[in-house]
Amino acid sequence: MVAMILGTGFEPLEAVAPCDILRRGGVEVKLAAIGDPLVEAGHGVRVQADCTLAELDAANLEMVILPGGLGGVQAIGASAAALALVREVYHAGGYVAAICAGPTVLAKLGLLEGKQATCYPGCEGQMAGALMQNAAVVRDGRIITGRAAGAAADFGLALLAALKGEQEAKRVADEIVYVC
Repeated sequence: MVAMILGTGFEPLEAVAPCDILRRGGVEVKLAAIGDPLVEAGHGVRVQADCTLAELDAANLEMVILPGGLGGVQAIGASAAALALVREVYHAGGYVAAICAGPTVLAKLGLLEGKQATCYPGCEGQMAGALMQNAAVVRDGRIITGRAAGAAADFGLALLAALKGEQEAKRVADEIVYVC
């Protein structure tokens, strides 16, 4: 199972597009709210999460995803439970993925030390230890980072490829008539 952590102010495109792509590929994704399950995203979008962060068990997760959006990233960074979940999943051998400003959380946890990564332009100063790349999506082992909302589909397809293989990612890309 995959968990996507939603904090108030998250970027909706960076959460919904990857979630949709993963579910089309047969991946069980739980949208997990920090606090109230009805989460106010950026741009006035509200999303009903599948569960709260407290209901997740790291032992059952093969990936945890952090969408961007400054409010959402601040909420994740301020949540001891969210930070602990990211650490637990990674140290248990799972994937961690983040897009836009989300990779700054991974950097603060020390997970990007010596790893190739990307992030929202302007956040590079918060990416201590990362080997920054100018790319839409970067995968370095079990860490996958995405640049911004404009790369949400690329990010989702990269997540699917990591979990289900390139062939399944290509199948879903064809299904949604993805044009790169």
